[in-house]
Amino acid sequence: MRRAEASAEKFDPLERVGIYVPGGTAPLVSTVLMTVTLAKVAGCPEIVVCSPSPINPALLYAAHVAGATEVYQLGGAQAVAAMALGTRSVQRVVKIFGPGNAYVTAAKKLLFGRVGIDLLSGPSELLVVADDSAEPSFIAADMLAQAEHGSGSERVWLVTTSETVLQGSQTEIEKQIGKLGRREFVQRVLDNGAVVRVGEGHETGG
Repeated sequence: MRRAEASAEKFDPLERVGIYVPGGTAPLVSTVLMTVTLAKVAGCPEIVVCSPSPINPALLYAAHVAGATEVYQLGGAQAVAAMALGTRSVQRVVKIFGPGNAYVTAAKKLLFGRVGIDLLSGPSELLVVADDSAEPSFIAADMLAQAEHGSGSERVWLVTTSETVLQGSQTEIEKQIGKLGRREFVQRVLDNGAVVRVGEGHETGG
């Protein structure tokens, strides 16, 4: 009896991908590093980046270092449409990656089928669950990083059974927020429902 040979999987990189990088309120360099870098490592020969004008120099540099082959000063739903359908100056892509506001998400939803998309993402949300061994400064940094998106729709929570961690985290949030250039955006999110809980029946609003 002959043993069946194991079938091998073969992965082929997409020929041309589009990366949308929000930049209306802040240059999201992290988005470039989390998307363009992966496309480059996957072997995609053409990596297109679209971001609203004017493109921040740091973002532009990150795109260059990460491996983008084209960068366009083009934002919003129109950027998604350009990458999905093609224009005189922007050749269409096979699939689009990257976050965006409600209009960008709506455009991706409407054009799905004409072009591949990564997902329809919603507002940023973060839940930190911490015991008494957690480091308050790390908790605060994680919560502020999510709140910094600043649309007002984000939600951040901390759930802990430790009064020490609770108080320490609240102190760290106040300490770290003062060093942020986007403090007004962060504060808007914190004021709009950041909740910190300690055990059952104990709750404080952030």
